[in-house]
Amino acid sequence: MLSTISLNDIENYKIHGRIGKTRNPLALFWTGSGIEFNSKASELWIEVEADYEVYEPWISILVNDAWVSRQMITKGRQWVCAFRNMDAQKPKNVKIIKDVQAMSGDNSHCLLVHGVRTDGSFLPVEDKELKLEFIGDSITSGEGTIGAKSEEEWISMWFSSQNNYTAMAAKDLLADYRIISQSGFGVHSSWDNNPAGAIPLYYKEVCGLASGDKNALLGAQDLNDFFAWTPNIIVINLGTNDAGAFSSPEWKDEKTGKVFQQRCHEDGSYYQEDTDKFIESTVNFLNLVRTCNPESYILWAYGILGTPMLPFIKEGIRKYQEDTQDTWVSLLVLPEMTPEGTGARTHPGVGAHRAAADALVMEIEKIVKSEEMQIK
Repeated sequence: MLSTISLNDIENYKIHGRIGKTRNPLALFWTGSGIEFNSKASELWIEVEADYEVYEPWISILVNDAWVSRQMITKGRQWVCAFRNMDAQKPKNVKIIKDVQAMSGDNSHCLLVHGVRTDGSFLPVEDKELKLEFIGDSITSGEGTIGAKSEEEWISMWFSSQNNYTAMAAKDLLADYRIISQSGFGVHSSWDNNPAGAIPLYYKEVCGLASGDKNALLGAQDLNDFFAWTPNIIVINLGTNDAGAFSSPEWKDEKTGKVFQQRCHEDGSYYQEDTDKFIESTVNFLNLVRTCNPESYILWAYGILGTPMLPFIKEGIRKYQEDTQDTWVSLLVLPEMTPEGTGARTHPGVGAHRAAADALVMEIEKIVKSEEMQIK
């Protein structure tokens, strides 16, 4: 017989991703955020609630680390089945993971978990020893990692948390992980030169990109508690959209009339005045990440869609280290996407993400095994 249980009445479960002030309902803001159970039951349903105007949430369901289901969550409250008719005596690990990023262009976009319906019980869920945080743009959001190569619509359907280098690397490394990412965003500006499209502006908040009154009530704009969950290693994968800004038209602030643009000379080279701004933003972001995470190693990983900003990222890291003497920062150039590795919307597909994950796993294993980290 199935019993309906509120999250308040479940002792054993684990939350993935940054969380706001409420736990019931539990708001899932970022890509890869979710809830995890060790369930000893024959049947398990999850009560979820979605809202949106344009961009609906999607979820993936994993049972014993196998990706068994993916579906759109339509408006309102509904029950989603994680599994049925399984052996009630065998414990099963179940994860409900949000596939879609925080949709900054849709004030109504949200995904909530209210409770469960089951005929069994829940066992403790242990934390992994290694914790990773990934900071990035559409690549880290998994845009284009599902769907045919010919797909071009900018819609929720083409995002995936599972065909994603973050999930792949975390699984290989036996790590828990969190994602802070937004399509089109950069270190200094978005791809279209909008200075508000910079991840550093929102890093200190739980999910400052989740706008609207409902998300505010759920704690999205609250300051994040960096001591509640401390990553051992932070991977920053930014710079791709900053490069795009140099080939995009100027962006004009309609309120102030001020114009913003990263500029190129006729020969295609960048204005030094503008690359200096990018370098300064890189240094400032490293300082911010270090202030929020004083005990974490910072790895800047870049290059899946080319490396035009590589010299300036290197210079930003060099200047930051010169200023701070911080040796826990390094750079990794990721394998560039091949035609075979291309996914939907001309973004990296599964093959490109797998190559990036493999490179990251090798680098992170070196860092973890170093005497300074002392993580076993």
